[in-house]
Amino acid sequence: MLRLALFEPEIPQNTGTLMRLGACLDIPIDVIEPCGFIYDDKRLKRSGMDYRDIVNVTRHADIHAFWAATMTHRILLLDVKAEQSFYDFTFKPGDIVMVGRESNGVPESVFNQCHTALKIPMNPNCRSLNVAVAAAMVLTEAVRQIRC
Repeated sequence: MLRLALFEPEIPQNTGTLMRLGACLDIPIDVIEPCGFIYDDKRLKRSGMDYRDIVNVTRHADIHAFWAATMTHRILLLDVKAEQSFYDFTFKPGDIVMVGRESNGVPESVFNQCHTALKIPMNPNCRSLNVAVAAAMVLTEAVRQIRC
């Protein structure tokens, strides 16, 4: 089963949107704290809608707790600094796709500890995609590969 990990999310609307995505695609979500908002924020509730009751969410106190809980999984980081395109990657059951903070991704220590870093090829004049859009693109490809 695929999973999606959110590293220290800062924007409740994105977190709620990703929770909704997880519910719709039946993909569990790992939230690595601290969050940049109060987890029960009304904006999180609004964007997650009633899907928050369906999605399987695991909250981790910090990155160390996340590493300990997921040591048998491949952690695939989506990052603009990655060299490998997600188009050319073979996803496997049990993979965890991780997205970083909206403002600045993940620290170098987290980047280096992930099994693979993947990028979304895009126009070189653009900086990045919204984290929820990026996760949806990559998870859709992963689901296509695994469930076909």
